[in-house]
Amino acid sequence: MDEIESISLHVAEFIKGRLYFSTLQTPVKPRSTANTSFFSIDSELLYESFYSDFGPLNLAKLYRYCCKLNKKLKSYSLSKKKIVHYTTSDPRKRVNAAFLIGSYAIIYLKKSPVEAYQPLVSNNSPMFIPFRDASFSHCTYNLTLSDCLHAVSKALENGFLDLDTFDVEEYEHYEKVENGDLNWVVPNKFLAFCGPHAKTKSENGYPLHSPESYISYFRKHNVTTIVRLNKKVYDAHRFSNHGFTHRDLFFVDGSTPSDKIMQEFLEIAENTKGAIAVHCKAGLGRTGTLIACYIMKHHHFTAAEAIAWIRICRPGSIIGHQQHWLEEKQGLLCYQGNIFRAEKANCKNNNYTPTRILTRSSVRKKDADVSHILTKVDQIRLDDKSRSNDGASRSRKEKALQNGGLTGNNNDNNNNNNVDNEDTVTQGDKLNRIKAMRRQPRSHTTGGMSLDNLKPHPRSSSQPFKSMTASSAAYHSTYVSPLKPLRATPSSPPADSSNSASHLCPIRRPSKQALSNSSPSKRRTWRHLISSPGNSSHPPKWDINTFLNTNNFSSPSTSITNSSATNGNNAPLSAPSVFSQSLLPSSNDDVRHNSAPDPPPKNVNNSSVSR
Repeated sequence: MDEIESISLHVAEFIKGRLYFSTLQTPVKPRSTANTSFFSIDSELLYESFYSDFGPLNLAKLYRYCCKLNKKLKSYSLSKKKIVHYTTSDPRKRVNAAFLIGSYAIIYLKKSPVEAYQPLVSNNSPMFIPFRDASFSHCTYNLTLSDCLHAVSKALENGFLDLDTFDVEEYEHYEKVENGDLNWVVPNKFLAFCGPHAKTKSENGYPLHSPESYISYFRKHNVTTIVRLNKKVYDAHRFSNHGFTHRDLFFVDGSTPSDKIMQEFLEIAENTKGAIAVHCKAGLGRTGTLIACYIMKHHHFTAAEAIAWIRICRPGSIIGHQQHWLEEKQGLLCYQGNIFRAEKANCKNNNYTPTRILTRSSVRKKDADVSHILTKVDQIRLDDKSRSNDGASRSRKEKALQNGGLTGNNNDNNNNNNVDNEDTVTQGDKLNRIKAMRRQPRSHTTGGMSLDNLKPHPRSSSQPFKSMTASSAAYHSTYVSPLKPLRATPSSPPADSSNSASHLCPIRRPSKQALSNSSPSKRRTWRHLISSPGNSSHPPKWDINTFLNTNNFSSPSTSITNSSATNGNNAPLSAPSVFSQSLLPSSNDDVRHNSAPDPPPKNVNNSSVSR
């Protein structure tokens, strides 16, 4: 313990004599000793920011950290050592590292959020900075480390989080923009995703997906209802014609929903059998706000805990004033949730149908209707005729504000007339563009992953969608993802882009047969022949006659598979297995390398080398 404290500003003990969390005094990396093993994730598990946001880290990062730490704790070579997770004094890296080890203590050490948080802030620990939202404006809402740890604990209690069954490859695959940009917030209940477009195409390197791209994935995961919160960009019948229920609850990008929209969304969620896919323009602000209302009402989350959990699942969610609006609705939603559960229990026990629940929102709605009528009566004047133009202009403005904002089931025949072409750049557009710029491979650890799964491989990120622009296609053709191996089938023809654009790109998992066919030993045989130890940039000077003469081949039936020769630099050469008698040249063929001007030796029996 003294060895750790000598280099640390603060040390937190999670397992006595075994597991510690340390904040270093200097950025110098400590070396492991005979009694202590140090490790850090500051440069491995990185947060992908939108603007000035820096955390918390998402579910995939949390999963990989838990795999890494579990591997160290179970390692036989480290069984008698103290394991120290260290971080620097950088406040952003420090709070993300503390979130990971605190979450590990909750998930695997069965600690409460308070018990996991207490060691991190005790003994004169430096203060942890709060997390912020993904907006480009000044931060007005602080999300603390304690809120995030409480959110992880609530998610475990409600069955939202189970790392034993969590598929990290699926999560990281479908969260990418080119693969659909979707995340499960409540498993089997709420799926948040980016808004579809009328056509599958690419605009300035940003892939856009049509409704048909999501249909196969929705059917596979029992999604029955789609809720659209943004203006109409696609025809809702493209979902409803395939058996899905489509609902429209429009409100302005970056704003908060009205009480009517909030209550209608909750009623849809409470009465829908199956999962609900919710989207706005980017699937972050409006989408996360309404999903937070549901988990606050039905799963006892506070506003801060709901915001934290949704950001852990889908980073960047719930922005700006939406955070404060959820704080204002926290008491009302908790009250409605208690009444809902009480009525449900009474209905189950007494076998009667409950009457309509009189909630605060319904009382406020009646009061608002009465005040609206009184306001209209008060505004009656003798000169109302002269004010008719002003009233008409106001009504046109109200209609323009609600363009595409019809609520309820969207099964009318005017869907195609409400397709909106936005002229201004909104908050959702900016967030989408930032996500589209993320093309670099993700940093990762080896925890929970086999070596075969970590082999690099080429993958076109535009498949199975239509081709991208020339500049983007040139970049994607060279992109290599270390986490998404392809099932290599060289003999299979390329997929037709016109037929493959109707569904999301599935996860490409490695094939044992494909991996065995491309073993390094087979490639190494030919690589030795064309490489020179003296100068790797120039091929060696050799020919087949010198090769046969050196090994004294006297019969055409002699196999050359296991023979050896020397190149121009006197380095041994291994004969490739691809050479056979049918491939050997005749005496009239020139088999010498271009860089070998010397003629073949005279003592070679050319008649023994025949086709």
